[in-house]
Amino acid sequence: MPVLKQGSSGPEVTALQTKLKQLGFAPQGVDGNFGPGTEAAVIAFQKSKGLTADGKAGPATLAALESSGGASDAASTSSPTSNASSAATSSGGLNLAALSGLIPAAVIAQIPETAEKFGITSNLRLAHFLAQCALESMEFKATVEKLGYSSAERILKIFKKYFKTVDPAPYVNNPEKLANRVYANRMGNGDEASGDGFKFRGRGYIQLTGRNNYTSFSSFIGEDCVANPDLVATTYPLASAGFFFNSNRIWGLCDRGSSDAAVYAVSKAVNGDPPHAVPERTQYFKKFYNALT
Repeated sequence: MPVLKQGSSGPEVTALQTKLKQLGFAPQGVDGNFGPGTEAAVIAFQKSKGLTADGKAGPATLAALESSGGASDAASTSSPTSNASSAATSSGGLNLAALSGLIPAAVIAQIPETAEKFGITSNLRLAHFLAQCALESMEFKATVEKLGYSSAERILKIFKKYFKTVDPAPYVNNPEKLANRVYANRMGNGDEASGDGFKFRGRGYIQLTGRNNYTSFSSFIGEDCVANPDLVATTYPLASAGFFFNSNRIWGLCDRGSSDAAVYAVSKAVNGDPPHAVPERTQYFKKFYNALT
């Protein structure tokens, strides 16, 4: 069989996608077309098996898939319910197959490694984690803080304490200038003129912010995100969120259960007191928790 990669199509790709879905590394649809979602799922599987994570399904990857159990025939796509059930215990018992269609496939592909690094050991923890990430990132669409406020009134509403004696007008529609002011002289950043505020603005699904946090995350992940902050947005959006949960000891709050009070406690730890958009955070949690369990 030839190496399957982006651009490949046909029954071999359908069989590959089916197998990945059964194992919980759900590609973005079982359609016989090898696109970015399938590549992300292949990479996640390869990482879980210690293989070269190049996103290409060559002999080693295909052999590992076959030895992982489950049906190897594309015909198994006729029973999506049983496919999801067979994947329920994959990736350390996390029901990743149930997330297909609820969050992007590229996010699902990042979960196994993030779960291993940060102790996401239950579907309850995963539901709390994903709910906060979904709210903070506009459903996993935003990985970089925008800060492009179009009116002085809006800036004053969000950042009032930083403009008590400063006219906000020059900061309207000027994200760099605004970030350099509101994040100056805190979180390890230099003064407004240093440019640290904009350089180390929020990135990732829970918006890692400030030089100190970028430095700590770099030490943990083993890559220099201080020199290249965009890595947080492009390579580590979910891992940086896991790092935030870990650093702030939020997993214990997740373990309190599935009640609204538990969601509020997690939301408070993520977003402050009182947290913003609690009803939306609760709604996300219920959607993910109901699917995962």
